[in-house]
Amino acid sequence: MLKRTDTEQGIKVEMLHQLLKLTNRLMAPFSTHLAHRYKISLNEFRMLMTIGALGQTASHELAELTGVNVMSVSRAVSTLQRHGRIEVVRDPKNRRRKWLTLTDEGRRLYEIMRPRSEQVADYLFSDLSSAEVTQLDTILTRLIDTLEATDEKGRSLFIERTKPKDDE
Repeated sequence: MLKRTDTEQGIKVEMLHQLLKLTNRLMAPFSTHLAHRYKISLNEFRMLMTIGALGQTASHELAELTGVNVMSVSRAVSTLQRHGRIEVVRDPKNRRRKWLTLTDEGRRLYEIMRPRSEQVADYLFSDLSSAEVTQLDTILTRLIDTLEATDEKGRSLFIERTKPKDDE
C-alpha cells in the first residue's frame, strides 16, 4: 500500500487505519455466510465460539478474553440464552458466578462455524511463512498487552493516555 506520508507519526496513523480495514475485511465471510443464515450477530458469534472452545466460562472471562466490553457481552449472552444456544447456571460454590456452556443447539452451531473460522484463518495467513506467522503473533500479543496495561489503580493506560485534553 502506498503511504500518504513518510513521517513516523503518519506511518503509525496509516497502520492504525490499515488494522481497522483488516478488521472490517475479516468480517465479510461472517456477514456473507453466517450472520443471516443462523440469525447471529458478530458478538454472539464471538461469544459462542469462545464458550465452545473453552467448554465452560463466565461472562467476565468472555469480556477479558475477547476484548468486547462487558455490556456487549451481557447482551450477546442474553440473546444466546434466549435462542437456546447457551445455558447459564449459577455456580453453587460462588453464587455471584454464572457458568456459561453450550446447549445441544449451541454445540451444533459451533461445529458448523468452527470450520468456517479455520478457513478464514488459513486464507488470511496463506501468503505468510511459518516464521512470519510467529512474528505476527509476537507483535499482536505485544500490541494487545499494550492496550490492556493498567496503572496501580487498575485503570486502563490506553484509555487514560488517549482521552482528549480538556481544551479540545
